[in-house]
Amino acid sequence: MTEQIKLRALDMSRVPSVTDLVFAELYNRVVDLDLLPGTKLSEAEVAKRMGVSRQPVRDAFYRLSQQGFVSIRPQRATVVTPISIEAVHRARFIRTALELETVRAAMAKMAASDIAELEVLLGKQKKAVDRDDRSGFHALDDAFHNRICEIAGHGHVWALIRDHKAHMDRVRYLSLQNGAQLALDDHIEILDALRSGDEEAAIMRMRAHLGRIAGIIEEIRAAHSEYFDPDES
Repeated sequence: MTEQIKLRALDMSRVPSVTDLVFAELYNRVVDLDLLPGTKLSEAEVAKRMGVSRQPVRDAFYRLSQQGFVSIRPQRATVVTPISIEAVHRARFIRTALELETVRAAMAKMAASDIAELEVLLGKQKKAVDRDDRSGFHALDDAFHNRICEIAGHGHVWALIRDHKAHMDRVRYLSLQNGAQLALDDHIEILDALRSGDEEAAIMRMRAHLGRIAGIIEEIRAAHSEYFDPDES
């Protein structure tokens, strides 16, 4: 009789596929404005440069198009889209609604170890600010917000937020040229409220933090008009 071996099922959702890796690379390149609005992307060329087959590139292009990052035109080049002001405001509304609820839920579950982990993230953010590493800070910014969602027991919410914040991400990246320290200061205040157990203050500070983009978006568009949709007034 064959002995029954107890094996734990693999969580394949945590293993990135080739498509995931291609998508992440292109996503980050668009957010960091290495791939500027109007840039034409060839499925064959991207596949060649990344050393993969064309199918994962095709799938990544589709995911990027669903987030509004690229426009796929059959029989023609795929093009990186300009930043849409309307999409930024829509993303801010969705993100604020979701994150305020995750903050509320996180307050009920916050442990000392969670606070310590968030403090480590802020320490890394401080180092990124000091070396003027916008890309690094942007990733750590996302990690901070993502971790709060996980502490709340709603890690899946971050996936929803990410799917809706593409245009917002590019504006946030542009804002970090002069505003990374301000974003860090906001995170410090949010963490202070979480640490003290002050739910009202945590929600108020998160709302103010996520709302900053509404106050600076026109200034950013004026400084970088070439990145924005010219058809939006």
